[in-house]
Amino acid sequence: MDAYEAARTALAVRDYQDKPVPADVVRRIVEAGRLTGSSINGQPWHFIVVRDRDMLRRLAGAIGSGPFIADAPLAIAVALERTQYAVSDGSRAIQSMMLAAWSEGVGSNWAGFLGMEAVKPLLGIPKNMDVLAVVAFGYPARPAGKGVKRRKALAEVAHRERFGQPFA
Repeated sequence: MDAYEAARTALAVRDYQDKPVPADVVRRIVEAGRLTGSSINGQPWHFIVVRDRDMLRRLAGAIGSGPFIADAPLAIAVALERTQYAVSDGSRAIQSMMLAAWSEGVGSNWAGFLGMEAVKPLLGIPKNMDVLAVVAFGYPARPAGKGVKRRKALAEVAHRERFGQPFA
């Protein structure tokens, strides 16, 4: 699947099959994050790959927006060094991982957004770092309606040269 098709069809997945994500696919997902461009090539991210069922349940309990993590076969926590562009760079890396996963038939969903101090001791993340998010990954439990999205029309969000001038 090419990059545009992955972006066009990817959907948030919160229900997963009880099926592990193969190690080679996990590696490609993490590599997609690692290879993402970052401001001044700072690469402020650290990816903690979690497959342990007990730890997945504990993470789900620690993140109010992430109960679905408990049923995922895989989660990746994204910890950040505290730099000026860390949130932007980490977000870019997460999107790369999510699109890479989708191209392999693996769904995902982002949980949390900073302020996740309870995750740090669970995963041994140093106090001087931030946890941006924990992303759950797994094969969708139900067929995903690829490409069926409720989005604003392009004319509502895209502008030509100046705000308010129609793009199309």
